[in-house]
Amino acid sequence: MNKADLNGTLVKADIVDQVYDKVGFTRHEAAQAVEVLFDEIKSELALGNNVRISRFASFILREKKARNARNPKTGETIRIQPRTVLTFKPSKQLLDSTNHFSCDDSSDT
Repeated sequence: MNKADLNGTLVKADIVDQVYDKVGFTRHEAAQAVEVLFDEIKSELALGNNVRISRFASFILREKKARNARNPKTGETIRIQPRTVLTFKPSKQLLDSTNHFSCDDSSDT
């Protein structure tokens, strides 16, 4: 499946293809490299560690406290348990490159 199949969404197979094209690995080696990278990120997050990839983004774990909420349909009050949430914070360089491409696209119309 390529980007066009998902309305411009990049999928893992596309990343593997890019690694294959740019690094010179075999497709199997490229797939393994991408999988190892994702596994490392997941395992560090599972250990409770934040992950920062310089000039790209940070994956930050935050603790949310327990709180009361209301079911809007029934009006019933429920208790939401404390939990850990994962947030994604893009780097300034990633934001700048995203905004740069957005500006280029809007000037074509």
